[in-house]
Amino acid sequence: MSRLVRAGAALALAGTVHAAVNSRLLRRPALGDRGAARVSVLIPARDEAVHIAACLGTVLGQPGVAEVLVLDDGSSDDTAALAAAAGATVIAGPAPPAGWLGKPHACAQLAAAADPASDVLVFLDADVRLAPGAISAAVALLERTGLDMITPHPRQVAITAGERLVQPLLQWSVLTLLPLRLAERSSRPSLGAAIGQFVVVRRATYERAGGHGSIKDALLDDLALLKSIKRVGGHGALVDGTELASCRMYESWAELQDGYAKSLWSAFGSRRGGFASGSEAAAVAVGGALTLAYLLPPLAALRGSRAGLVGYVAGVAGRVITARATGGRPWPDAAAHPISIAAFLWLTARSLLLRRRGTLSWKGRTVPARSA
Repeated sequence: MSRLVRAGAALALAGTVHAAVNSRLLRRPALGDRGAARVSVLIPARDEAVHIAACLGTVLGQPGVAEVLVLDDGSSDDTAALAAAAGATVIAGPAPPAGWLGKPHACAQLAAAADPASDVLVFLDADVRLAPGAISAAVALLERTGLDMITPHPRQVAITAGERLVQPLLQWSVLTLLPLRLAERSSRPSLGAAIGQFVVVRRATYERAGGHGSIKDALLDDLALLKSIKRVGGHGALVDGTELASCRMYESWAELQDGYAKSLWSAFGSRRGGFASGSEAAAVAVGGALTLAYLLPPLAALRGSRAGLVGYVAGVAGRVITARATGGRPWPDAAAHPISIAAFLWLTARSLLLRRRGTLSWKGRTVPARSA
C-alpha cells in the first residue's frame, strides 16, 4: 500500500508541475485588440428565456459583429419573443430530424443562415455573458495565431457548494492533463480540448470540415468539431477566456448532475469523446488513475503517511494554480480537491449507468444511446 501511495503522490506532483507550465503557456486574448474579420454571432437557444436577454445585452453592439442570429430550437417559453425584442434576428428551427441531436442541428441551421460575407463564425451559448470588445479580441487572437478554431474558456461562475466542488475541474483537467502547445500543433484528432460555450472558427475551414453536419450525432459537439477541423488539416486550441466572458452553467445540484449525466458518458465511451478510448473500460482506467493520484494519498495522510500528505498538498496546489490562472476561487475550495474528485467519479458512474438504462434526457429530449 505504501508503494501505491508514493506512486499516487508522484502522479499528483507531476500533474501539478504540468499545470504550472500550462498556466504560462495558456493563450490569453487581450481586450482592446481588434480583429479585422467580419463576424456572425450565432446563438442556439432552447428554453432560454431566463438567459437570452441578458446574453444579447452583452453581444449586440460588440465591435466587428455584422449580425447576431438566434435559433429558437422549439422552445416552450418566451425565448424567441425576448430575443427579437432585444434586437437579434430570430430563426424558428424545426425539430431535429432522425440522426441529429438538437444542438448540432441548431448550429448547422445558424451557419447556413449566416451572412455569406462573414469570415468568422462565433457560436455562443445563451448562458454566456461577454465583456465589451470580447468578440473582437477573440478574433484578433485567431488571426494572430493562424489557428482555425479557438474556444475561449469563460470564467466559470460557481456559487452553490455543488458548483464549487465540480465546475473548477473543467479548467483543472485541461491544465493538468493536456499538453497545450503539442495539442495545438498536432494533427491528431484525439489530442485537443474545446469548450462549446464560446466557439470562434474560420468559416472556410468550418465548411471544409463539413460543419456541424459532420458531427450531427455528437453530444460533445465542441470536441467533435475540433476533431473535424483537424481531420481536414486545420488547427485549434482552448484559450483563456477569463477576461472575455463569464458563464454559470448550472444553478443547482439537480441541474448540474443532469447536465453531466447527459454527456459525461460520451467523454469515455464514444468514438467522439474527449479521451482516445472508445469503451467503458476507459472510464474505469481514468477513474482508477484519479483515485490513485488524488484520493489514496489524502486518505493515507489521515493515517500519518508523509507521502500521502505530499500527494494531498500537490493536488491542492494544482487547484490553486489553475484557479489563479483562470479567474477561479482558490480558497477554501482547493482544499476540498479530494471531495471534488470523488464527486466527479460519482457523476461519471451515474452517467454511465443512466446511459445503460436508456433513461438519459436533456431539455425534454431523449438522448439516444447511440449518440457520439
